Amino acid sequence: GTSSAGSSGGGSGSGTSAAASGSGSGSSASTAGAKKVPLVIYAAEGYDAAEGKAFQKATGIPTTVDDNSTGPLTVKIEAEGKNPHWDLFWVDGATVFAGLDQQHLLLKGWEPSAISNYNAVGKSLIPADKSYIPTGVTMAAALVYNTKLVKHPPTAWSQLTGPQWKGAVGMNDPAVSGPTYPYVAGIMQQLGGVSQGEAFFKKLKANGLHVYQTNTNTLQALETGTIKVATVQSSAGIGAALSNKELKVEYLKKETTLPSVLGISAYVSKQAQAEAKQFVQFVLSPAGQKVMQSGDPTGDSLFFPLINGEKPLPAVGTPLAQIPTQSLNPYVWGGRENQLNTWFTDNIVQ
Repeated sequence: GTSSAGSSGGGSGSGTSAAASGSGSGSSASTAGAKKVPLVIYAAEGYDAAEGKAFQKATGIPTTVDDNSTGPLTVKIEAEGKNPHWDLFWVDGATVFAGLDQQHLLLKGWEPSAISNYNAVGKSLIPADKSYIPTGVTMAAALVYNTKLVKHPPTAWSQLTGPQWKGAVGMNDPAVSGPTYPYVAGIMQQLGGVSQGEAFFKKLKANGLHVYQTNTNTLQALETGTIKVATVQSSAGIGAALSNKELKVEYLKKETTLPSVLGISAYVSKQAQAEAKQFVQFVLSPAGQKVMQSGDPTGDSLFFPLINGEKPLPAVGTPLAQIPTQSLNPYVWGGRENQLNTWFTDNIVQ
């Protein structure tokens, strides 16, 4: 998920002012039962503020969205520990949730009713202990190329190390860009392990790989012709191709699925947990899915839905069933993230 400082200010700002007005109407409208408590969502999705607003409007539950990047939010959650200031966490990538689950910070053993209607990819992403809920997927990473410079794009990852792509390939730095680590880990998983994956990235580097900080920088290098092909999160690539008709998106075998994921805090009141469950159910309802798809139409909204019958935005194009995908075991790869990102910084970026 992408997040900009602008949206974070706007998100939390509007969240609080709306919360004040919402709580009034909420309490007067609420029937007998527990008093509504305000919900706080830590999130790094382009549509998170819109979803918080829609949920508050639908339920009268005052909802604040603290929108930031995944890294800083995760650090905050770990620092808050058993005294959380958050009720729900919503970001891209299951590896971070596996880590929080291993620290016993997530509510386990609950799943929303919509899961019974998940497609095969959705079902493959549900953890055994039901400690988090996938809400959609993008690919880490799609291949985006400049049709002005490339007539025959690569059809396999292995081709990127060949002489015709010398100095022509760009990607994000996984230590900076959250969605890039699952791409790196996915390549390693496909090639049979960490050392095989490291050898592949070393070959890429020897072939003149360009490493940029984030999607914005990588896609800019692609548009200016500094590079000819880029590997970025599919939603970012599709968004760029919407505004620049010279860019095209391809999926190679295999694509690593990158789910957007919701988790509920294990350490908040029963009432807050009940409301958080309501939020999850809302996100997965037709109304909530619509908000996910309208909140960030040139970015995170360009995801593949996991619920049978829900269609992606037209710009997404290729149906999910036609993409050769694999899912990472987040409990295996989550624990390796820091060490592999450090290896990448020392050996590929430097």
